[in-house]
Amino acid sequence: MRLDKFLKVSRIIKRRTIAKDAADSGRICVNDKVAKAGTDVSPGDIIEIKFGTNVLKAKVVATPEFTKKDEAASMYEVID
Repeated sequence: MRLDKFLKVSRIIKRRTIAKDAADSGRICVNDKVAKAGTDVSPGDIIEIKFGTNVLKAKVVATPEFTKKDEAASMYEVID
């Protein structure tokens, strides 16, 4: 699944265009490499997102095409 779609479906970022802009500006890394919006993510990948001074680090658990709002958090695990 594309990185921007994963971030939107998992509701880490609310809109796919915002996820694309964040990726294209170099604020998202997948497995310690700067990622573009079209980068494929799969279970086991580590995503690191920089939100200003905050950093979210998460491990991809599942990549379903669609999910319900209450099940979205089960797509990833937050890593300290």
